[in-house]
Amino acid sequence: MKRVLIGAGVLAFLAVSLLVGRWLNTDSVERGLVVELLRAQARGDAPRMLKRVQCPDADCARQVRENARSLRARGELKIVLYQSGTAHALSSRTKPARVVWITPGRLTTVQCVLVRRKGSAITGSSVTLLRVSAPIGRESSCP
Repeated sequence: MKRVLIGAGVLAFLAVSLLVGRWLNTDSVERGLVVELLRAQARGDAPRMLKRVQCPDADCARQVRENARSLRARGELKIVLYQSGTAHALSSRTKPARVVWITPGRLTTVQCVLVRRKGSAITGSSVTLLRVSAPIGRESSCP
């Protein structure tokens, strides 16, 4: 009986650990997608940006192309601050992430990326980028 209880406890611990791991991994997936988007932007690669952002309208696609043109920069992109409105979400949520980034020779740039998370740690989750803003003020927050 004691072995059965210990075995059940170990299985419960492993199941909970798996769920927590899946839940925390979604934050890493989100950040990775946003960083890929901003790297494409810094290269001036609008087609790659449009593959990363599922624009819901023509204004979004126009903004992506404008960002690729105007925010092109040389050197390695570095994320200074990443503030996600969907961080640690237990269920589906759509909110902006505020990203502060720099490249050599360019002042700090702040942008908002609208992120949609679907699902949960139990059912599995997906992350979709819906929109990227033009640069906002350095002290501004995302709408």
